[in-house]
Amino acid sequence: MSLSYESSGVRYDQLDAFKRACQQAARTTAPLLGDHGYSEPATTRGESAYLMEAADHFLAHVEEGLGTKNLVADAVYAETGECFYREIAIDTVATIVNDLITCGARPISVAMHAAVGDSGWFADAKRMNALVAGWAEGCRMAGAVWGGGETPTLRGIVEPDGIVLAGSAVGMIEPKALRITGEVREGDAIIFLASSGVQTNGLTLCRAIAERLPAGYQTPIGHGDGRTYGQALLAPSVIYVAFVRECQRRGLPLNYVAHVTGHGWRKLMRLEEPFVYEITSPREPLALFKFLESAGPIERREMYATFNQGVGFAALVKPADVDAVLAAAQATGYDAWRAGTVRKQGGRKAVEVPSLGLTFEADTLQVR
Repeated sequence: MSLSYESSGVRYDQLDAFKRACQQAARTTAPLLGDHGYSEPATTRGESAYLMEAADHFLAHVEEGLGTKNLVADAVYAETGECFYREIAIDTVATIVNDLITCGARPISVAMHAAVGDSGWFADAKRMNALVAGWAEGCRMAGAVWGGGETPTLRGIVEPDGIVLAGSAVGMIEPKALRITGEVREGDAIIFLASSGVQTNGLTLCRAIAERLPAGYQTPIGHGDGRTYGQALLAPSVIYVAFVRECQRRGLPLNYVAHVTGHGWRKLMRLEEPFVYEITSPREPLALFKFLESAGPIERREMYATFNQGVGFAALVKPADVDAVLAAAQATGYDAWRAGTVRKQGGRKAVEVPSLGLTFEADTLQVR
């Protein structure tokens, strides 16, 4: 029987319904911004980062969590003694700042939230120091200060040997013209930036697969990749801040960008306006994704609906800017390529990958 993200206990229809309820209630508090000299710009609700508008700048705020990837690190650490908490820390910073930059904001300050079930978690110096070093490294990669954090001990809520990692970030857009607003037009090009692997999404399903494997996380993934399953899963996420910064520095407008995490490639249609996002040049999936698909087994459609499939970030740009944007990506160390085109088809919203026979309609992504 094939596996799905829902069968592993994660149901986006329930999560997204809660998110929409929160947005509706939160919107009623927007007038309070006036007391602080800010207002809520149109269309910010439902995007990855929340914006507050002043006369000459925007402030951006994001709160994000790692999820369950550290449970993979815990299992590999127990089995082999190899500690991946430096990578886990970078992952957590990445999932925060990659959301922040989707509006064009440059991260200023990142805060850590590290909740444990028992303060003894921090007694393992090797693991604790790796987490600290990795968080600082992630902040440097994002160009942001590590501004503080919180380390609550939540006995009875968090397992005694567990840690829940999350955090928040504040950023700024100045001048205001650098805001990425979703000015997408028919014919715009879709540029993909490569991921390092699963990054921070779908780990609940990945852990379910590990339980089915006789060698668990020590299983070689094959497909020309010499790593074990655990090592491949724990590759640190890519931080895409430098790409957005460089495009801004070069005066290259990004009409829209998406951090490809939860919901897989469906995330391309997060913009409210209806477009068809046609992916005509998908790359062959990384070895890890081939392994996941066969080991689950997981149906091809579920793979693209859940995992990033080798794509961590997407940018929609004018066709005339494609070469310049790809050059900016290359100059800042990213692997990027033109993957498709934005089309208008009446009022339809969808993601289509013709070569794979995949179509995701609007009703498969309801985050607003």
